[in-house]
Parts: sequence; structure tokens; C-alpha cells
Amino acid sequence: MKSVVVRFAGDSGDGMQIVGERFTDTSVTVPNAIATFPDYPAEIRALIGTIAGGSAFQVHFGSVTVLTPGDALDSLVGGWMNWSAE
Repeated sequence: MKSVVVRFAGDSGDGMQIVGERFTDTSVTVPNAIATFPDYPAEIRALIGTIAGGSAFQVHFGSVTVLTPGDALDSLVGGWMNWSAE
């Protein structure tokens, strides 16, 4: 593949922004072109007992020129810690 689009997604406060930034930092150590799109929720942290907002960080990197964060995902990495319905 000449370029790859990866999105890290999870609940607000799960650290998806940090994971995306670390992935970006690692990707640029190799001669890659890169574009990022951090997707912050409307609320930084939801109130206790409410549904948290979603947070994501999308990275488009590759050995060719990369001009946008990407339209179609090649990989989705979920970071939701609690999958049970309450």
C-alpha cells in the first residue's frame, strides 16, 4: 500500500488523542508523508452517569504525497473500555 488511513476512536477521556499523537510521532520517524485530523467531542468529559462523547484521531500516512486526512478508512482501532450495556 502506498498510503494508509487509520482512525483511533473511543469515549472522551480514553486517551484517543494521545494514542493518535504517539502514532503520528512514530510514523514520521520513517520518511513518511502524513496528515492528521483530531476529532474532539463537544464535551471534554461527560458528567458521571451520562453517555460520554466520542473522540477520534485520524492519521493518513504513506510513502507518496499525502494532502488530506483521508476519506476511507483502512483500519479502525476502537478504544472503548466498557462494552456491556447497562
